[in-house]
Amino acid sequence: MLAQRAASEGPRWTRAVRAPSIPSPWVGRQGNQMLKEKYQEEIDEIISRYPVKRSALIPLLYLAQRDEGFISEAAMKEIAGLLRLTPPQVYETATFYTMLNLKRVGKFHLQVCKSLMCALAGSDTVIGWVKTKLGIGPGETTSDGLFTLNAVECLAACGTAPMMQVNEDYYERLTEERFDKILADLKQDGTCSLKTGPFMWPEPAPAKPGA
Repeated sequence: MLAQRAASEGPRWTRAVRAPSIPSPWVGRQGNQMLKEKYQEEIDEIISRYPVKRSALIPLLYLAQRDEGFISEAAMKEIAGLLRLTPPQVYETATFYTMLNLKRVGKFHLQVCKSLMCALAGSDTVIGWVKTKLGIGPGETTSDGLFTLNAVECLAACGTAPMMQVNEDYYERLTEERFDKILADLKQDGTCSLKTGPFMWPEPAPAKPGA
């Protein structure tokens, strides 16, 4: 039936069903190679580690996040060009991992595990402290840009929960008192002596009586 209609209507029908050509995603990127301009040697070193170029995807996404604090659409397109992938292939990886940020986060990125084990150990309580003391919920940032809260996948510290990760540091065995000190120290000093990690294991042995 389609063949008969195509034959009778000629080229017009053929043009109507022909899929449009889509330019390769790495064509025309030469004018916007921001990461490559800043980190050419590091990018080359990262790519050289892997026999298959696309294996460098996550390290390059981390590089982009380190540069801007999040992974922008422009960075994903540039990385696609570097690794000869399509932008959707980069995007599907960037959206799979909760440690990769697709929008700007605060100076201190609070990450609380949402897995069942941590929920049983009190992660919802930690999120409640954040809501009460900072006025934000998961996915939100304080108006001063200091703190962002996200619920993330397993942080591999079930044995020392409740805990949270702030930027690259772990804070474990949280109590409300410890949590308050962490926030106060971060605001004042940008760091806190209570950081333990990643992952405080084995835990320090308790002091023996009379020792």
